[in-house]
Amino acid sequence: MRGRGHHAGRAARKRRQKRESAVQSVSMCHQLPYVRLMKFLHQRGFTSTPLQPALFADTGRGLQALRGIKPGQLVLSLPESCLLTTSTVLHSYLGQYIKSWKPRLSPLVALCVFLVCERHLGEASDWFPYIDVLPAAYTCPAYFADDVVAALPSGARRRALEQREAVREIHSSHRDFFRSLQPILSRPADEVLTYEALRWAWCSVNTRSVFMSHPSNHSLCGQDVYALAPFLDLLNHRPDVQVEASFNDVTRCYEIRSVCGTPRYRQAFINYGSHDSQRLMLEYGFVAPCNPNSVVYVEADLLCDVLRGDGGLDQKIKFLKENNFLHNLTVSSDGPSWRLMTALRLLSLPQTLYNLWKAVLLGQVLCEEREAWSVRTARTLCQRLLQESRAALDKISGLLGRSDQRVREQLHVVESLRQEERCILGSCLEALEGPPGQSGELLSCQPDVDEAR
Repeated sequence: MRGRGHHAGRAARKRRQKRESAVQSVSMCHQLPYVRLMKFLHQRGFTSTPLQPALFADTGRGLQALRGIKPGQLVLSLPESCLLTTSTVLHSYLGQYIKSWKPRLSPLVALCVFLVCERHLGEASDWFPYIDVLPAAYTCPAYFADDVVAALPSGARRRALEQREAVREIHSSHRDFFRSLQPILSRPADEVLTYEALRWAWCSVNTRSVFMSHPSNHSLCGQDVYALAPFLDLLNHRPDVQVEASFNDVTRCYEIRSVCGTPRYRQAFINYGSHDSQRLMLEYGFVAPCNPNSVVYVEADLLCDVLRGDGGLDQKIKFLKENNFLHNLTVSSDGPSWRLMTALRLLSLPQTLYNLWKAVLLGQVLCEEREAWSVRTARTLCQRLLQESRAALDKISGLLGRSDQRVREQLHVVESLRQEERCILGSCLEALEGPPGQSGELLSCQPDVDEAR
Protein backbone atom coordinates (compact mmCIF):
# COMPACT_ATOMS: atom_id res chain seq x y z
CA MET A 1 0.00 0.00 0.00
CA ARG A 2 2.83 2.38 0.83
CA GLY A 3 4.57 1.71 -2.46
CA ARG A 4 1.33 2.23 -4.38
CA GLY A 5 0.71 5.59 -2.71
CA HIS A 6 4.25 6.70 -3.56
CA HIS A 7 3.71 5.63 -7.18
CA ALA A 8 0.37 7.48 -7.36
CA GLY A 9 1.96 10.65 -5.96
CA ARG A 10 4.80 10.48 -8.49
CA ALA A 11 2.34 9.91 -11.32
CA ALA A 12 0.28 12.90 -10.22
CA ARG A 13 3.41 15.07 -10.20
CA LYS A 14 4.31 13.92 -13.70
CA ARG A 15 0.80 14.68 -14.96
CA ARG A 16 0.95 18.16 -13.41
CA GLN A 17 4.39 18.82 -14.91
CA LYS A 18 3.17 17.62 -18.29
CA ARG A 19 0.20 20.01 -18.13
CA GLU A 20 2.49 22.89 -17.21
CA SER A 21 4.96 22.10 -20.00
CA ALA A 22 2.08 21.74 -22.47
CA VAL A 23 1.46 25.50 -22.45
CA GLN A 24 2.14 26.43 -26.05
CA SER A 25 4.64 29.15 -26.82
CA VAL A 26 5.98 30.78 -29.95
CA SER A 27 9.37 32.47 -30.03
CA MET A 28 9.31 36.18 -30.90
CA CYS A 29 13.07 36.73 -30.96
CA HIS A 30 13.22 36.79 -34.78
CA GLN A 31 10.49 39.42 -35.14
CA LEU A 32 11.89 42.76 -36.26
CA PRO A 33 10.81 44.80 -33.17
CA TYR A 34 12.63 42.36 -30.85
CA VAL A 35 15.69 42.13 -33.12
CA ARG A 36 15.91 45.92 -32.94
CA LEU A 37 15.38 45.89 -29.17
CA MET A 38 18.18 43.40 -28.57
CA LYS A 39 20.54 45.33 -30.88
CA PHE A 40 19.67 48.53 -29.00
CA LEU A 41 20.44 46.89 -25.64
CA HIS A 42 23.66 45.23 -26.82
CA GLN A 43 24.92 48.60 -28.05
CA ARG A 44 24.40 49.87 -24.50
CA GLY A 45 26.36 47.06 -22.87
CA PHE A 46 23.74 44.34 -22.33
CA THR A 47 25.24 40.86 -22.67
CA SER A 48 23.69 37.44 -23.20
CA THR A 49 20.78 36.11 -21.16
CA PRO A 50 19.18 32.64 -20.93
CA LEU A 51 15.81 34.23 -21.80
CA GLN A 52 14.07 35.01 -25.08
CA PRO A 53 10.82 36.86 -25.87
CA ALA A 54 7.96 34.47 -26.58
CA LEU A 55 4.19 34.45 -26.91
CA PHE A 56 2.49 32.11 -24.44
CA ALA A 57 -1.03 30.75 -24.79
CA ASP A 58 -1.95 31.48 -21.16
CA THR A 59 -0.28 34.83 -20.42
CA GLY A 60 0.50 36.39 -23.78
CA ARG A 61 3.93 37.96 -24.19
CA GLY A 62 6.64 36.90 -21.75
CA LEU A 63 10.20 35.57 -21.46
CA GLN A 64 11.09 31.92 -22.04
CA ALA A 65 14.08 30.08 -20.55
CA LEU A 66 16.33 28.77 -23.33
CA ARG A 67 18.07 26.53 -20.83
CA GLY A 68 17.36 25.40 -17.30
CA ILE A 69 17.82 28.14 -14.71
CA LYS A 70 19.13 26.90 -11.37
CA PRO A 71 18.10 28.24 -7.96
CA GLY A 72 20.31 31.19 -7.07
CA GLN A 73 21.36 31.78 -10.68
CA LEU A 74 21.59 35.30 -12.09
CA VAL A 75 18.85 35.46 -14.71
CA LEU A 76 19.16 39.00 -15.98
CA SER A 77 21.66 41.83 -15.53
CA LEU A 78 20.63 45.08 -17.22
CA PRO A 79 23.29 47.81 -17.28
CA GLU A 80 22.43 51.27 -15.96
CA SER A 81 22.90 52.63 -19.48
CA CYS A 82 19.89 50.55 -20.60
CA LEU A 83 17.57 51.95 -17.91
CA LEU A 84 15.29 54.88 -18.67
CA THR A 85 15.28 57.13 -15.62
CA THR A 86 14.85 60.81 -14.80
CA SER A 87 18.60 61.14 -15.32
CA THR A 88 18.01 60.05 -18.92
CA VAL A 89 15.32 62.70 -19.26
CA LEU A 90 17.29 65.53 -17.65
CA HIS A 91 20.29 64.84 -19.91
CA SER A 92 18.09 64.88 -23.02
CA TYR A 93 16.70 67.73 -25.13
CA LEU A 94 13.93 68.05 -22.49
CA GLY A 95 16.41 68.81 -19.71
CA GLN A 96 16.62 72.60 -20.17
CA TYR A 97 12.83 72.92 -20.28
CA ILE A 98 12.31 70.83 -17.14
CA LYS A 99 15.10 72.49 -15.16
CA SER A 100 13.79 76.00 -15.86
CA TRP A 101 10.11 75.25 -15.21
CA LYS A 102 8.35 76.40 -12.06
CA PRO A 103 6.68 74.82 -10.20
CA ARG A 104 8.99 71.85 -10.52
CA LEU A 105 7.72 68.69 -12.20
CA SER A 106 7.44 65.35 -10.43
CA PRO A 107 9.71 62.48 -11.61
CA LEU A 108 6.60 60.66 -12.86
CA VAL A 109 5.49 63.57 -15.06
CA ALA A 110 9.03 64.02 -16.40
CA LEU A 111 9.16 60.37 -17.47
CA CYS A 112 5.67 60.52 -18.99
CA VAL A 113 6.47 63.63 -21.06
CA PHE A 114 9.70 62.03 -22.29
CA LEU A 115 7.87 58.89 -23.41
CA VAL A 116 5.25 60.91 -25.28
CA CYS A 117 7.87 63.07 -26.99
CA GLU A 118 9.98 60.05 -27.95
CA ARG A 119 6.95 58.29 -29.39
CA HIS A 120 6.18 61.49 -31.33
CA LEU A 121 9.68 61.32 -32.88
CA GLY A 122 9.02 57.82 -34.21
CA GLU A 123 12.05 56.05 -35.68
CA ALA A 124 14.14 59.21 -35.19
CA SER A 125 14.00 58.58 -31.42
CA ASP A 126 17.05 57.03 -29.76
CA TRP A 127 14.61 55.01 -27.67
CA PHE A 128 12.43 53.91 -30.61
CA PRO A 129 13.40 50.19 -30.28
CA TYR A 130 11.99 50.25 -26.74
CA ILE A 131 8.99 52.49 -27.44
CA ASP A 132 8.07 50.21 -30.35
CA VAL A 133 7.58 47.14 -28.14
CA LEU A 134 5.54 48.91 -25.45
CA PRO A 135 1.81 48.10 -25.53
CA ALA A 136 -0.27 50.51 -27.62
CA ALA A 137 -2.97 50.45 -24.90
CA TYR A 138 -3.45 49.02 -21.43
CA THR A 139 -6.14 47.24 -19.42
CA CYS A 140 -5.69 49.50 -16.38
CA PRO A 141 -8.72 51.35 -14.97
CA ALA A 142 -7.47 54.63 -16.50
CA TYR A 143 -8.44 53.05 -19.85
CA PHE A 144 -11.70 51.44 -18.74
CA ALA A 145 -14.95 52.35 -20.47
CA ASP A 146 -17.77 53.50 -18.17
CA ASP A 147 -19.62 50.16 -18.48
CA VAL A 148 -16.47 48.32 -17.42
CA VAL A 149 -15.95 50.56 -14.39
CA ALA A 150 -19.58 50.01 -13.39
CA ALA A 151 -18.98 46.22 -13.31
CA LEU A 152 -16.24 46.51 -10.67
CA PRO A 153 -16.76 45.85 -6.94
CA SER A 154 -17.66 49.10 -5.15
CA GLY A 155 -14.27 49.72 -3.54
CA ALA A 156 -12.35 48.94 -6.73
CA ARG A 157 -14.81 51.12 -8.67
CA ARG A 158 -14.05 54.06 -6.41
CA ARG A 159 -10.30 53.60 -6.77
CA ALA A 160 -10.62 53.14 -10.55
CA LEU A 161 -12.43 56.47 -10.84
CA GLU A 162 -9.76 58.06 -8.62
CA GLN A 163 -7.06 56.70 -10.94
CA ARG A 164 -8.82 58.05 -14.00
CA GLU A 165 -9.27 61.44 -12.36
CA ALA A 166 -5.62 61.53 -11.23
CA VAL A 167 -4.41 61.09 -14.82
CA ARG A 168 -6.83 63.77 -16.05
CA GLU A 169 -5.59 66.12 -13.34
CA ILE A 170 -1.96 65.56 -14.34
CA HIS A 171 -2.83 66.41 -17.92
CA SER A 172 -4.94 69.47 -17.21
CA SER A 173 -2.54 70.94 -14.63
CA HIS A 174 0.51 70.69 -16.90
CA ARG A 175 -0.86 72.14 -20.14
CA ASP A 176 1.24 75.30 -19.84
CA PHE A 177 4.40 73.23 -19.50
CA PHE A 178 3.37 71.08 -22.47
CA ARG A 179 2.94 74.20 -24.59
CA SER A 180 6.37 75.45 -23.54
CA LEU A 181 7.79 72.45 -25.43
CA GLN A 182 6.48 73.69 -28.79
CA PRO A 183 9.98 74.58 -30.10
CA ILE A 184 10.99 70.89 -30.05
CA LEU A 185 7.74 69.50 -31.47
CA SER A 186 6.90 69.18 -35.16
CA ARG A 187 3.17 69.48 -34.50
CA PRO A 188 1.13 71.68 -32.13
CA ALA A 189 1.78 70.71 -28.50
CA ASP A 190 -1.97 70.27 -27.88
CA GLU A 191 -2.00 67.58 -30.60
CA VAL A 192 1.07 65.73 -29.28
CA LEU A 193 0.69 65.90 -25.50
CA THR A 194 -2.97 64.91 -25.44
CA TYR A 195 -4.81 63.31 -22.54
CA GLU A 196 -4.75 59.97 -24.43
CA ALA A 197 -0.98 60.21 -24.99
CA LEU A 198 -0.31 61.08 -21.36
CA ARG A 199 -2.57 58.24 -20.20
CA TRP A 200 -0.55 55.80 -22.32
CA ALA A 201 2.72 57.11 -20.88
CA TRP A 202 1.38 57.12 -17.29
CA CYS A 203 0.27 53.48 -17.61
CA SER A 204 3.61 52.56 -19.21
CA VAL A 205 5.51 53.94 -16.21
CA ASN A 206 3.02 52.71 -13.60
CA THR A 207 2.80 49.14 -14.89
CA ARG A 208 6.32 48.54 -16.20
CA SER A 209 8.80 50.46 -14.05
CA VAL A 210 10.97 48.82 -11.40
CA PHE A 211 11.77 50.34 -8.03
CA MET A 212 15.10 52.14 -8.05
CA SER A 213 15.89 54.89 -5.59
CA HIS A 214 17.66 57.91 -7.08
CA PRO A 215 19.41 60.81 -5.34
CA SER A 216 17.19 63.86 -4.90
CA ASN A 217 17.42 66.38 -7.72
CA HIS A 218 16.73 70.09 -7.25
CA SER A 219 15.17 70.19 -10.73
CA LEU A 220 12.36 67.81 -9.75
CA CYS A 221 9.85 67.66 -6.92
CA GLY A 222 9.06 64.49 -4.96
CA GLN A 223 10.45 61.00 -4.43
CA ASP A 224 12.27 59.60 -7.45
CA VAL A 225 12.00 55.78 -7.47
CA TYR A 226 11.17 54.90 -11.09
CA ALA A 227 13.25 53.10 -13.71
CA LEU A 228 11.94 51.70 -16.97
CA ALA A 229 13.84 48.51 -17.77
CA PRO A 230 13.66 47.36 -21.42
CA PHE A 231 13.48 43.57 -21.92
CA LEU A 232 13.33 43.00 -18.16
CA ASP A 233 9.78 44.40 -18.19
CA LEU A 234 8.68 41.49 -20.38
CA LEU A 235 8.82 39.24 -17.31
CA ASN A 236 5.33 38.40 -16.09
CA HIS A 237 4.13 38.08 -12.50
CA ARG A 238 3.30 34.84 -10.72
CA PRO A 239 2.40 34.97 -7.02
CA ASP A 240 4.17 31.73 -6.07
CA VAL A 241 7.52 32.66 -7.66
CA GLN A 242 10.41 34.05 -5.65
CA VAL A 243 13.19 36.19 -7.08
CA GLU A 244 15.75 38.66 -5.78
CA ALA A 245 15.60 41.92 -7.70
CA SER A 246 17.56 45.11 -7.08
CA PHE A 247 20.07 47.56 -8.51
CA ASN A 248 23.62 46.40 -7.82
CA ASP A 249 25.73 49.45 -6.87
CA VAL A 250 28.94 47.53 -7.57
CA THR A 251 28.15 46.24 -11.08
CA ARG A 252 25.89 49.24 -11.84
CA CYS A 253 23.27 46.83 -13.19
CA TYR A 254 19.69 46.03 -12.29
CA GLU A 255 19.80 42.32 -11.51
CA ILE A 256 17.24 39.52 -11.28
CA ARG A 257 18.31 36.37 -9.47
CA SER A 258 16.13 33.26 -9.38
CA VAL A 259 15.32 31.69 -6.02
CA CYS A 260 13.46 28.57 -7.21
CA GLY A 261 14.84 28.13 -10.74
CA THR A 262 13.00 27.66 -14.06
CA PRO A 263 12.99 24.49 -16.24
CA ARG A 264 14.13 24.74 -19.84
CA TYR A 265 11.56 26.18 -22.29
CA ARG A 266 9.21 27.22 -19.48
CA GLN A 267 8.19 30.80 -18.96
CA ALA A 268 10.35 32.67 -16.45
CA PHE A 269 8.37 34.75 -13.95
CA ILE A 270 9.02 37.36 -11.29
CA ASN A 271 6.92 38.45 -8.35
CA TYR A 272 5.58 42.01 -8.24
CA GLY A 273 4.77 41.65 -4.55
CA SER A 274 2.20 40.00 -2.28
CA HIS A 275 -0.73 41.78 -3.88
CA ASP A 276 -4.37 40.68 -3.96
CA SER A 277 -6.16 40.64 -7.30
CA GLN A 278 -7.83 44.02 -6.86
CA ARG A 279 -4.42 45.61 -6.36
CA LEU A 280 -2.97 43.79 -9.37
CA MET A 281 -5.91 44.91 -11.51
CA LEU A 282 -5.69 48.54 -10.36
CA GLU A 283 -1.91 48.84 -10.62
CA TYR A 284 -1.02 46.48 -13.47
CA GLY A 285 -4.21 45.73 -15.39
CA PHE A 286 -4.45 41.96 -14.91
CA VAL A 287 -5.68 39.30 -12.48
CA ALA A 288 -3.32 36.44 -11.59
CA PRO A 289 -4.89 32.96 -11.43
CA CYS A 290 -4.52 30.93 -8.23
CA ASN A 291 -3.44 33.96 -6.21
CA PRO A 292 -3.03 32.96 -2.54
CA ASN A 293 -3.17 36.64 -1.55
CA SER A 294 -6.65 37.20 -2.96
CA VAL A 295 -9.45 38.47 -0.76
CA VAL A 296 -12.85 40.13 -1.12
CA TYR A 297 -13.28 43.53 0.48
CA VAL A 298 -16.22 44.46 2.69
CA GLU A 299 -16.90 48.18 2.34
CA ALA A 300 -18.36 50.37 5.07
CA ASP A 301 -21.38 51.15 2.87
CA LEU A 302 -22.36 47.49 2.81
CA LEU A 303 -21.97 47.20 6.58
CA CYS A 304 -24.27 50.19 7.04
CA ASP A 305 -26.85 48.81 4.65
CA VAL A 306 -26.94 45.35 6.25
CA LEU A 307 -27.13 46.83 9.77
CA ARG A 308 -29.39 49.79 9.02
CA GLY A 309 -31.89 48.73 11.71
CA ASP A 310 -29.34 49.38 14.47
CA GLY A 311 -30.18 52.68 16.17
CA GLY A 312 -26.62 53.08 17.48
CA LEU A 313 -24.93 52.28 14.18
CA ASP A 314 -23.70 55.81 13.43
CA GLN A 315 -21.82 56.01 16.73
CA LYS A 316 -20.24 52.60 16.23
CA ILE A 317 -19.17 53.38 12.67
CA LYS A 318 -17.68 56.66 13.89
CA PHE A 319 -15.80 54.81 16.63
CA LEU A 320 -14.45 52.23 14.15
CA LYS A 321 -13.35 55.01 11.81
CA GLU A 322 -11.61 56.94 14.58
CA ASN A 323 -9.74 53.77 15.53
CA ASN A 324 -8.74 53.01 11.94
CA PHE A 325 -10.95 49.91 11.78
CA LEU A 326 -13.16 50.67 8.78
CA HIS A 327 -10.68 49.82 6.03
CA ASN A 328 -9.12 46.52 4.92
CA LEU A 329 -12.11 44.48 6.12
CA THR A 330 -11.88 41.30 4.07
CA VAL A 331 -12.91 37.69 3.62
CA SER A 332 -10.77 34.95 2.11
CA SER A 333 -11.46 31.35 1.11
CA ASP A 334 -10.67 30.38 4.70
CA GLY A 335 -13.21 32.76 6.24
CA PRO A 336 -13.54 36.35 7.46
CA SER A 337 -10.37 38.23 8.40
CA TRP A 338 -9.55 39.02 12.02
CA ARG A 339 -10.18 42.73 11.33
CA LEU A 340 -13.66 42.06 9.93
CA MET A 341 -14.66 39.77 12.80
CA THR A 342 -13.31 42.27 15.34
CA ALA A 343 -15.34 45.06 13.73
CA LEU A 344 -18.44 42.85 13.76
CA ARG A 345 -17.93 41.98 17.42
CA LEU A 346 -17.91 45.67 18.26
CA LEU A 347 -21.01 46.20 16.14
CA SER A 348 -22.73 43.44 18.11
CA LEU A 349 -22.51 45.50 21.30
CA PRO A 350 -25.25 47.93 22.40
CA GLN A 351 -24.37 51.53 23.23
CA THR A 352 -24.93 50.72 26.89
CA LEU A 353 -21.73 48.66 26.76
CA TYR A 354 -19.66 51.52 25.33
CA ASN A 355 -17.02 50.86 28.00
CA LEU A 356 -16.23 47.55 26.24
CA TRP A 357 -15.81 48.95 22.74
CA LYS A 358 -12.10 49.67 23.01
CA ALA A 359 -11.46 46.35 24.73
CA VAL A 360 -13.10 44.50 21.84
CA LEU A 361 -10.74 46.17 19.36
CA LEU A 362 -7.88 44.93 21.53
CA GLY A 363 -9.16 41.34 21.43
CA GLN A 364 -11.65 41.12 24.29
CA VAL A 365 -13.62 37.85 24.12
CA LEU A 366 -17.42 38.23 24.06
CA CYS A 367 -20.20 35.88 25.09
CA GLU A 368 -21.30 33.07 22.79
CA GLU A 369 -24.50 34.92 21.81
CA ARG A 370 -22.63 37.95 20.46
CA GLU A 371 -20.03 35.76 18.77
CA ALA A 372 -22.82 33.85 17.03
CA TRP A 373 -24.38 37.17 15.95
CA SER A 374 -21.05 38.24 14.46
CA VAL A 375 -20.72 34.98 12.51
CA ARG A 376 -24.31 35.28 11.20
CA THR A 377 -23.63 38.86 10.13
CA ALA A 378 -20.44 37.78 8.33
CA ARG A 379 -22.49 35.14 6.52
CA THR A 380 -25.08 37.73 5.50
CA LEU A 381 -22.34 40.02 4.18
CA CYS A 382 -20.90 37.17 2.11
CA GLN A 383 -24.33 36.34 0.71
CA ARG A 384 -24.88 39.96 -0.32
CA LEU A 385 -21.46 40.16 -1.94
CA LEU A 386 -22.07 36.87 -3.74
CA GLN A 387 -25.34 38.20 -5.15
CA GLU A 388 -23.52 41.30 -6.39
CA SER A 389 -20.79 39.18 -8.02
CA ARG A 390 -23.31 37.01 -9.84
CA ALA A 391 -25.23 40.05 -11.06
CA ALA A 392 -21.99 41.65 -12.27
CA LEU A 393 -20.98 38.49 -14.14
CA ASP A 394 -24.39 38.39 -15.86
CA LYS A 395 -23.93 42.03 -16.86
CA ILE A 396 -20.43 41.36 -18.18
CA SER A 397 -21.70 38.40 -20.20
CA GLY A 398 -24.19 40.68 -21.93
CA LEU A 399 -21.63 43.42 -22.57
CA LEU A 400 -19.11 41.01 -24.11
CA GLY A 401 -21.51 40.25 -26.94
CA ARG A 402 -21.88 43.86 -28.04
CA SER A 403 -18.49 45.45 -27.30
CA ASP A 404 -15.45 46.05 -29.49
CA GLN A 405 -12.15 44.24 -28.98
CA ARG A 406 -10.68 46.97 -26.77
CA VAL A 407 -13.60 46.92 -24.33
CA ARG A 408 -13.79 43.10 -24.41
CA GLU A 409 -10.18 42.93 -23.18
CA GLN A 410 -11.09 45.24 -20.30
CA LEU A 411 -14.22 43.22 -19.53
CA HIS A 412 -12.23 39.97 -19.41
CA VAL A 413 -10.00 41.44 -16.69
CA VAL A 414 -13.01 42.44 -14.59
CA GLU A 415 -14.68 39.10 -15.35
CA SER A 416 -11.64 37.27 -13.96
CA LEU A 417 -11.79 39.41 -10.83
CA ARG A 418 -15.50 38.73 -10.32
CA GLN A 419 -15.11 34.99 -10.97
CA GLU A 420 -12.37 34.81 -8.38
CA GLU A 421 -14.55 36.80 -5.99
CA ARG A 422 -17.40 34.33 -6.49
CA CYS A 423 -15.12 31.38 -5.66
CA ILE A 424 -13.73 33.06 -2.55
CA LEU A 425 -17.18 33.95 -1.25
CA GLY A 426 -18.49 30.44 -1.88
CA SER A 427 -15.60 28.93 0.07
CA CYS A 428 -16.00 31.49 2.86
CA LEU A 429 -19.69 30.66 3.22
CA GLU A 430 -18.80 26.98 3.54
CA ALA A 431 -16.31 27.89 6.28
CA LEU A 432 -19.03 29.87 8.06
CA GLU A 433 -21.65 27.15 7.70
CA GLY A 434 -23.62 26.72 10.92
CA PRO A 435 -26.83 25.04 12.11
CA PRO A 436 -29.79 25.41 9.71
CA GLY A 437 -32.03 28.43 10.13
CA GLN A 438 -29.43 30.82 11.54
CA SER A 439 -28.79 32.94 8.44
CA GLY A 440 -32.25 34.52 8.52
CA GLU A 441 -32.06 35.66 12.16
CA LEU A 442 -29.73 38.59 11.65
CA LEU A 443 -32.13 41.53 11.70
CA SER A 444 -34.05 40.30 14.74
CA CYS A 445 -30.84 39.94 16.76
CA GLN A 446 -29.30 43.32 16.18
CA PRO A 447 -27.90 44.97 19.33
CA ASP A 448 -29.65 48.36 19.20
CA VAL A 449 -32.84 47.88 17.21
CA ASP A 450 -34.58 51.15 16.41
CA GLU A 451 -38.17 50.38 17.40
CA ALA A 452 -39.49 53.49 15.64
CA ARG A 453 -38.63 52.13 12.23
